[in-house]
Amino acid sequence: MMNIMRHKQNPAGKARALPLLFALAFQGLAAAAALTALPARADETSPVGLWKNVDDVSGKPRALIRLTESNGVLQGKIEKVFPAPNEDPNPTCEKCEGANRNAPAVGLVILSGLAKEGGEYAGGQILDPDNGKVYRSTVRLADNGKKLSVRGYIGVPMLGRSQTWIRQEQGRP
Repeated sequence: MMNIMRHKQNPAGKARALPLLFALAFQGLAAAAALTALPARADETSPVGLWKNVDDVSGKPRALIRLTESNGVLQGKIEKVFPAPNEDPNPTCEKCEGANRNAPAVGLVILSGLAKEGGEYAGGQILDPDNGKVYRSTVRLADNGKKLSVRGYIGVPMLGRSQTWIRQEQGRP
């Protein structure tokens, strides 16, 4: 077994503890370096961040949506769209009503009013820019915060459809 500290007598007859101090200091620096080298952990409890919306029918990416939270309420805004080759590269919400009618898809708020209720965010609504309809909505984190289950429905949650969005990045500070 290796002795970490070897006591040697110096000319004055005192034990030298410097090797032990250097060993402890080195271990402390090594531990600190290892901790700072670890990647930052995602906040698995918050849906705030950038999400890729994947079409539940085709399985293809449709848009990047930024979820933000203000006063405990979530909102989601389209940041980028992925139109199919035969679609308009700058789509608008042609079938939307009111202020959203013919609004550009990029910048459109599609999720609003969602507040945390237990393990999900509920009580809000989601806009489907393809048909212009607004549905009640709930969202729930899945897969350790890497995925978001988004459900839009009429009346009761059983009468609706779900999509799984994939986290692209954490929320901004």
